[in-house]
Amino acid sequence: MNHLRSILLFCACSIFLAIRTSAQKPASPELDKMPADLETELALKALPPQLRDAATVYLLDPAKGYYVGHKGSNGFICFIARTNWEWAEYRKDVFAPIAYDPEGAKKIFPMYRDAAAMRASGKFTPVQMKDTIVERIRKGIYKAPATGGISYMLAPVMRVYTGKPGDNNVMTMNMPHYMFYAPYITDSDVGTNPNSQKGPWLVNSGNSVLGERKGPEGYFIMPADAATTAKIMADGKSLLKRLADYSAYFREDAHAMHH
Repeated sequence: MNHLRSILLFCACSIFLAIRTSAQKPASPELDKMPADLETELALKALPPQLRDAATVYLLDPAKGYYVGHKGSNGFICFIARTNWEWAEYRKDVFAPIAYDPEGAKKIFPMYRDAAAMRASGKFTPVQMKDTIVERIRKGIYKAPATGGISYMLAPVMRVYTGKPGDNNVMTMNMPHYMFYAPYITDSDVGTNPNSQKGPWLVNSGNSVLGERKGPEGYFIMPADAATTAKIMADGKSLLKRLADYSAYFREDAHAMHH
């Protein structure tokens, strides 16, 4: 269960406080540009089918950052997160398809967008990138969602960190799940059990940087049920093959299940 909650820290955009070092030199982005059609399909799979056609898809130009690959009309967005600023490192093997409703698109996506742009610029070390985002949270530039809402991570595969911030191991696995906004609260506020085998789990790891009840990005995380997960995996079979052909990163541990 601790392993599962550690993985969820990545999905919920967990934050950790790294030690600043002025001696660290900016690292190369080292990101490959995914084929646009493959990146688009994987990003859209984060959403339920009924929301995909009218959603906005953001694609990543490793030299510039995110850009609109397809302009939608329903306010939902989807993209593949390649930089986890909370871990304060640049690596090329992280792929997390994420989708947000209109509120999350306005309030949460800007942190991903700006982290990608800082990385692409080559002017920020990973620690400087992380510290910049933390400072912007403290200044109120990045705010919590103002209304209840939902983020989706329903794609059939993701390659994410497997431990807490500071543990830099990653794994290719599947765990389709829903994330409901829950900023500024703790397990004790709602009585959730962090050791539950089925969820929901409350994750608000921004508290670890900003202080308890101060993290603006918190979620209740609920895994998709077995039937839904089975359908997602069946529907994504051809995509999984294309991804495996594209990169070995999508072949390693690809059948791991964690819910």
